[in-house]
Amino acid sequence: MEMVRLKCGFENSIDVGSVGSKERISLGWKGNFLVHLKSFSSFHIDAEIHDDECDVVWRLMGFYGNPEEKNRRESWDLLRRLGQEQTAYWIVLGDFNEIIHSFKKKGGRLRAERQMEDFRMALDDCGLINVGYVGRWFTWERGRVLSTNIRERLDRGVATLNWFNLCPQYQLEHLTHSFSDHCPILLDTLGKKRASRIKDKPFRFEAKWCLEDSLEEEIKRFWNDSPGGVPDKLGGLGQQLQSWSNFQAKCKRKNRLMLEDRLNCLNELDPTDEILGEITDIQLELNLEADQEEIFWEQRARVNWLKNGDRNTSYFHKVAVQRQIRGQIKEIEG
Repeated sequence: MEMVRLKCGFENSIDVGSVGSKERISLGWKGNFLVHLKSFSSFHIDAEIHDDECDVVWRLMGFYGNPEEKNRRESWDLLRRLGQEQTAYWIVLGDFNEIIHSFKKKGGRLRAERQMEDFRMALDDCGLINVGYVGRWFTWERGRVLSTNIRERLDRGVATLNWFNLCPQYQLEHLTHSFSDHCPILLDTLGKKRASRIKDKPFRFEAKWCLEDSLEEEIKRFWNDSPGGVPDKLGGLGQQLQSWSNFQAKCKRKNRLMLEDRLNCLNELDPTDEILGEITDIQLELNLEADQEEIFWEQRARVNWLKNGDRNTSYFHKVAVQRQIRGQIKEIEG
């Protein structure tokens, strides 16, 4: 979880391991004063969010339903107890390990109506309403051939009516994935109101460029074709590499989007062995791209950052400043 937090830029977090399962729940955030932790257990993290955009405090809960069917009612009792401390604005996100209706499942054995009714009653008792979604209908899948394929919507968001009024432009999206059997869900409280911000960044050589076969040829071509001395060539090379990197990133992004679109289309079709086989091929290709990105982050992030960065903010910033100072070129000798 530390690596994921570093990639997202979260300075603070709490990680809780689930009892009797490899699963864990985690909450990460930026800034010390935006999140106030209320309570946590192996199956939930409850926090207050100090929202500067709305200038209000609302309640966010990450929830993990008990994976054991016989213990599922304990999860709903926990949700009811937490719901007694009711606030005006409350949203719950997570893997509930249960579906609301039988049509939210395809394949496998039928879900008992009593189980689904228990889940629906727990949500009603807490005043929680399904927030809907954008993207494919299922969030969990198992089985790569038609005879064993199972699809369910186990991950969801539910909220109180007042939370809907607070964030009317929200959007919850089922994201494309290639690693886990669960797909990530992304909640954007601003939705269409979110404005894109572009910041000018100074040139920095990125370690991931070394993974590109065309890097060496690009440097040789520019250096041989450019006039002027070494300082002029170095200045121009930085701009050229940045343009080359942007072009490479656009090509990769275009290819990734094509693969994700194709994956989404395949997931909407009734599964066959051929379709499930193509889904596996696309996921492998996406995995290769993700592996390359993982190498980049492992090269960029020092072991001490992973070890101490999340526990000691002062240490983290000192290391960053020292790296910046060491990376400066103060003079060039001819």
